[in-house]
Amino acid sequence: MNKKHQKILQQIFQQPVQSGIVWRDIEALLKALGAEISEGSGSRVRIALNDVRAVFHRPHPHKETDKGAVVSMRRFLTEAGITC
Repeated sequence: MNKKHQKILQQIFQQPVQSGIVWRDIEALLKALGAEISEGSGSRVRIALNDVRAVFHRPHPHKETDKGAVVSMRRFLTEAGITC
């Protein structure tokens, strides 16, 4: 995991919850952590990491995630054993 991935991970776990994290950066972080990412229908993205699975929606028309998605991603990462 490089410095940019570490920065994104810190932003996800930052308090108060930060919005505006670019989704493509989150996907790059997940891939660096070894996650399997597959396309679902529409804007759905299936993610599997350390035997934990989740479905997220890519944000559109904007590329930044909202606070709710960041909280969900934090919960997913925590369940998968990833912390900041």
